[in-house]
Amino acid sequence: MVTEEIKKQLRAAVGNEYVLDSEIDRFGYSYDSSFVSIADKNQPEVVVRPATTEEVAAVMKIANANGIAVTPRGTSSGRTGGSIPLAGGIALSLTRFDKILELDEKNMMVWAEAGVRTIDLYNHCAAKGLFYPPDPASWKYSTLGGNIAENAGGMRAVKYGVTNNYVMGLEVVLANGDIIHTGGKALKNVTGYNLTQLFVGSEGTLGVVTKVLLRLIPMPKVRNTLQLMFTELNDACDTIHDMLQSGVIPAAAELMDKISFQAVARHRKLDIDPAIAACVVVEIDGPDTAALDEQANKIKEIAGRHAVKEVRIAGSFQESEDIWAIRRGLSSAIGAMAPNRFGEDISVPRDAFPDMIRRIRKISEKYNLTIAVYGHAGDGNLHPSVLCDMANPEHAGKVHHCIAEIFDEALAVGGTLSGEHGIGITKKPYLVKALGEAGVAAHKAIKLSLDPKGILNPGKIWEN
Repeated sequence: MVTEEIKKQLRAAVGNEYVLDSEIDRFGYSYDSSFVSIADKNQPEVVVRPATTEEVAAVMKIANANGIAVTPRGTSSGRTGGSIPLAGGIALSLTRFDKILELDEKNMMVWAEAGVRTIDLYNHCAAKGLFYPPDPASWKYSTLGGNIAENAGGMRAVKYGVTNNYVMGLEVVLANGDIIHTGGKALKNVTGYNLTQLFVGSEGTLGVVTKVLLRLIPMPKVRNTLQLMFTELNDACDTIHDMLQSGVIPAAAELMDKISFQAVARHRKLDIDPAIAACVVVEIDGPDTAALDEQANKIKEIAGRHAVKEVRIAGSFQESEDIWAIRRGLSSAIGAMAPNRFGEDISVPRDAFPDMIRRIRKISEKYNLTIAVYGHAGDGNLHPSVLCDMANPEHAGKVHHCIAEIFDEALAVGGTLSGEHGIGITKKPYLVKALGEAGVAAHKAIKLSLDPKGILNPGKIWEN
C-alpha cells in the first residue's frame, strides 16, 4: 500500500509536481491501447514521473523497501495490456525522458532516453543521412522504451529486422534500485551474458530501461511504392514468396485480405473492383532510380506469373503517399465495421502465411464472426481482427474461443503468439502452450533472480 509517508518520500525523490494521486490522474494511467476492460482495480495508487536515472533508482529503492508494485510505461500505445497497473502501486511514467543524447555519426550509433518518440529519433538521424528502420504503426507517439519492452517491429521488418536488431546497449534500473549498463559501441562483445537482449522484449518485468544505444545504417537514397491487386489470395501470397526467393527483398510487403481492403475502400470512398480478393503494398528502396526500376520490373514480372489483376507503380512522392494511405487507414476502417474489435498479432513461418489465412477463414465460418486479416506478409506477421458486438450475448460467449483457436492454429503451423505486440495480459493464458511448462519455469527463474519481490510489472506475461 502506498501510504502518505511513502508519497512524501516519492515527492522528495522526484519533486512535488511529479507525484500525482488525484482520481483523474490515476485513471489516466490505468489503461493502454489494448482492448482490456478498465476497472477500478487497474488504477495505480500513485503516478510518479521522474526525469533522471537517479530519480528512477530512488523510486525503485522506495518501492523495493516497501514491497510496492511498479508498472513502467511510456505513451501506452501497447496492444496487450502490458502497461496496465494490475496490482495498483506506482505507475512509473518515463515520458520526461525525452532527450536524444548523442548522435555518433562515425560509429553510426545514437544514445537516447527511453521516452523519446520513435518518429523523432528517425527524423533526427535522417537529417544526417542515417536510418533507424523499426517503424511500428504507432511510431508517431510510441517511445523507444516501449519499443524495447515489446521488441517492436513494423512494416520494414521484412528487409531490416525489428528493434532487437538495432539495440547495442542499455541503461537499466533494477528492481532494487541498482543501475547497470549493458553492451556498448563495440560491434563484437561476448563479455558475459547478453543482458542487453535479455531486457529487449521483457515488457518491463525485469528492469526499467532509461537510456538506449541504437545502431544505425545509411539512409537509402531513393524509395518507391507498388500496389498489386489479385483476385485470389493465394496468388498474392505466392507472389511475395517468389519475390523473396528471387532475391528482390522489399523494404515492406503488406498484405490486405478482401474484408480489410474493402473496408478501407469504403472508408476512403475508393472505387474498387469487387472481384479483388487481396491487395499487396510493396515498398522498394535502393541507391538510385535504376535500381528501383530493376526491382519494380522484376516484381511486376513475378506478379504477372501469378495472375495479378492490376499493378500500380507510383510515379511521384504523392502517388506513393496515396498508396500507403490505404494501408495506414486500415485500423480505423476495420474498427468502424463493428462495435467491438479484437486486433490480434501472430507470427508464422513465411511459407505458412497462406495456410494460416485459410485456417482463420475456417474459424470465422465456424463461429460466424467476421475476421479481417492483414499483415506483414514478407515476414509472416499477421494481424487478424475479430469483429463483434460484445453487447450481443451470442458474440460475447464465443469471441474468446475464436481467438484461442487462432492462437492454437498459429502454434500448429510452427508459429508463435506474438510477432511484435508482446504477451502482456491478453495472451498470458496461452503461454504454456507456446513455451511448455519447463520454458515458463525458466522465464520465472530469470524473473526471480532479478526481481525477487516480484514488484516489477506484476501480473504480466504468465499466470502467477
